[in-house]
Amino acid sequence: MWLQSIQLKNYRNYLSAQANFSAGLNIFLGQNAQGKTNILEAIYFLALTRSHRTRSDKELIHFSQKDADISGVLQRQNSKVPLEIKLAEQGRITKVNHLKQARLSDYIGNMTVVLFAPEDLQLVKGAPSLRRKFLDIDLGQIKPIYLSDLSQYNHVLKQRNAYLKSAEKVDKTFLSILDEQLADFGSRVMEQRYDFIQQLELEADKRHHMISYTLEHMSISYDSSVSFTDKASIRSDFLQQLTKNQQRDIFKKNTSIGPHRDDVQFFINDMNASFASQGQQRSLILSLKMSEIALIKAVTGDNPILLLDDVMSELDNDRQSKLLESVVAEQVQTFMTTTSLDHLTKIPDTVSLFSVTQGHIEPQ
Repeated sequence: MWLQSIQLKNYRNYLSAQANFSAGLNIFLGQNAQGKTNILEAIYFLALTRSHRTRSDKELIHFSQKDADISGVLQRQNSKVPLEIKLAEQGRITKVNHLKQARLSDYIGNMTVVLFAPEDLQLVKGAPSLRRKFLDIDLGQIKPIYLSDLSQYNHVLKQRNAYLKSAEKVDKTFLSILDEQLADFGSRVMEQRYDFIQQLELEADKRHHMISYTLEHMSISYDSSVSFTDKASIRSDFLQQLTKNQQRDIFKKNTSIGPHRDDVQFFINDMNASFASQGQQRSLILSLKMSEIALIKAVTGDNPILLLDDVMSELDNDRQSKLLESVVAEQVQTFMTTTSLDHLTKIPDTVSLFSVTQGHIEPQ
């Protein structure tokens, strides 16, 4: 798949903008604070109905306006798919083929994206919430049922925590009913994460081994707060441990275990990657991003769109070359932001260049 065009109205610093893209490499060139990242954010938002920079829709609307519109035309193998998201004070409207979508899971997955941004370099050393978000975004795009299970789990979790906080005397029978529901949805979330991490590890290790000139192997560990012996026992083990921890949860007034406390650890040659050099960590993240592309293609049968937000300046010349070589080899549509072309090496001949100045996009 590839994004043919995008139209922005009242989005960030774009009162009105339109651009047509190529199926290969598209580079947005301009100085800082001109709107380059806003374009990538808009493409990301069009795919996932969320920003990678803010949780507030209000921040996406031009300060002088009350609503915004992001739309685009996606070229699939045999058809064109118009996508649109309207943001207004009363909420948002998502459309596919000009038809309103009632559920998030009906919209997400039409257009898949992989984002590589400077903050991704914190994936190794940052908070566990960053790694959970990484799992949720990838799985949500390729398995709509995962989004549904995660949403249901979070709903029951919120209900359970609210009850623990508000109840003067906890009814353990009612708490056990909530535990059953939490185990139902939570076990499905964990099973899907477990499978995805195993698949990701295989793909990422192959790429990391190549990027490191066959000197390093990488591995990924799924660290769950729920101890389980194998995938088939996750639900029963989760429910048993919820029951065992009830008294502790009543005292602390929150839920101590579950996928909301999951974590992922990365290893290079069996050493925790948080202790690796910055160069090794960057190679690891690069391997992960290219593996995401391969996994999405394997599940959906179509390439995702790759978004590179000012990451080339974070990579040395060798890693830049490896990334661009991988992009060409995967034949994936790519959008890249940069302030200069001077540091880029081996740019493909088929590149499309856009100049971005004060909220205006001009093809070069």
